[in-house]
Amino acid sequence: MLKRYSYAIVKKMTNSFAHVLGHGGFGTVYKGKLPDGNQDVAVKVLKDSKGNGDEFINEVASMSRTSHVNIVSLLGFCYEGNKRAIIYEFMPNGSLDKFISQNMSAKRDWEKLYDIALGVSRGLEYLHNRCVSRIVHFDIKPQNILMDKDLCPKISDFGLAKLCKNKESIISMLDARGTAGYIAPEVFSKNFGGVSHKSDVYSYGMVVLEMIGARNREKIEYSGSNNSSMYFPDWIYKDFERGDIMTIFGDQITTEEEKIANKMVLVGLWCIQTNPSHRPAMIKVIEMLEGSIEALQVPPKPLLGLPTMVPETVEDSNETSFSNPSQLERGNLSAPEDTLQFFNKEFQKPDKGSQSISKSFSTKVSRES
Repeated sequence: MLKRYSYAIVKKMTNSFAHVLGHGGFGTVYKGKLPDGNQDVAVKVLKDSKGNGDEFINEVASMSRTSHVNIVSLLGFCYEGNKRAIIYEFMPNGSLDKFISQNMSAKRDWEKLYDIALGVSRGLEYLHNRCVSRIVHFDIKPQNILMDKDLCPKISDFGLAKLCKNKESIISMLDARGTAGYIAPEVFSKNFGGVSHKSDVYSYGMVVLEMIGARNREKIEYSGSNNSSMYFPDWIYKDFERGDIMTIFGDQITTEEEKIANKMVLVGLWCIQTNPSHRPAMIKVIEMLEGSIEALQVPPKPLLGLPTMVPETVEDSNETSFSNPSQLERGNLSAPEDTLQFFNKEFQKPDKGSQSISKSFSTKVSRES
């Protein structure tokens, strides 16, 4: 049963908030221990939470009913006046971004990267389709994927978009350079379609591409040239078309590892299709990852050059950029009620004339002898 703690107990748990684990758009996370001292926990102290106490407690109770090996477990909460916090199980290996950076400095463990990608896909599919209150995450990124002692990935921060003011939740998804990062294009402009669980699929695809080293190369190139700030899936796709995949993966890769890496590239590129309806649902992503690599085809080239500006907000608006809940695929998914509004600037309309590449994967990526 979900346990409620007083703010005084939360303060004691965290030794007066002495050990900061991280900062995010929703608040600050501290390391602590449950009152009995037998279990380490992560305590997220929320900032700018919205709604009255009953709404907050109901949302937290809904979040606590999630139960999946790839979802961080919720252990308790605090609601005392304007002080609100959520207590999670502690993940000793930190977040995926830390694992990625460590993995890039040595020979990559492709099997582990694949297992992580598969685990995250299963967790997202559960949130979208199988938990008691279906949830769209809206902030899938490496920092919100945590690793337990066995490097099993667990999605965190699910459901928080409904508890916090959405200005922070959207802006926190932007990269330091102000690039689109992990945000699906439809979040910026209705011209790309309605926001739904397919927006999480896009973010997942960007995470997978980062896992294989795409962002690592982008950062190197960006630091060495003023003209190399292109949207990074552009050169991934071009390398893939040319069969120049070693540029992405590096030279020290076995045949089996190359198959895993190629599969992850294909899945990532399918997930970041500009049109949400062209992205696979997470159940299909799982099938693609678990299935035969020869069955996969190279996806159409995603629209490139997404907006690099921070979107402008519309204050005190009752409008919403979300599709009507009845239009969301696979049922009524939970979504923030007061989503951050953007002016509908004509960033760049989707290219309706883009055509799928029909050549099969096995033909496209065969290594030269």
